[in-house]
Amino acid sequence: MPRRSSAARGARLRGFPPVIDARVETLILGSFPSEASLAAGQYYAHPRNQFWTILGRVLGEPLAELPYEARLARVLAHRIGIWDVLGACEREGSLDASIRNHEPNDFALLHGLAPQLERVVFNGRTAGRYEPQFRRAGFATAIAPSTSPAHAGRTLAQKLALWRRALKTARHR
Repeated sequence: MPRRSSAARGARLRGFPPVIDARVETLILGSFPSEASLAAGQYYAHPRNQFWTILGRVLGEPLAELPYEARLARVLAHRIGIWDVLGACEREGSLDASIRNHEPNDFALLHGLAPQLERVVFNGRTAGRYEPQFRRAGFATAIAPSTSPAHAGRTLAQKLALWRRALKTARHR
């Protein structure tokens, strides 16, 4: 009989700490790490997630080809941080629609961790539900299409164009 993952048994899952430093000006917020990401201990580790490809093309960096730690270093060099809106939840599988009993991350930490933070870009609609909270706090915001393989309604080229626009919009509000 196949083993079911701890997520399938309803265990409380914990996300990752933010990839952030004091120079970060733009923060990309996803919803919560996928099963593949949790297993690897890396943001956007699912091989079909287009995050690293899209962000790499926007930044002109070969992010998808680099080892994980080098990816993070290059993203931080562009003054971009990565985190998720949820710090913990229960979820069977990787779909955002399966998230239950969620706990948001403590966004008050951001002021101390990234005092230059001005912009927040949300990776998908689930994360984008937190956009009003950040806008009210004075941040420039934008919601980009999800890079998840579960959201295949747009081509890579379409997602790339929308991500370019989202990052530009958030930077120039």
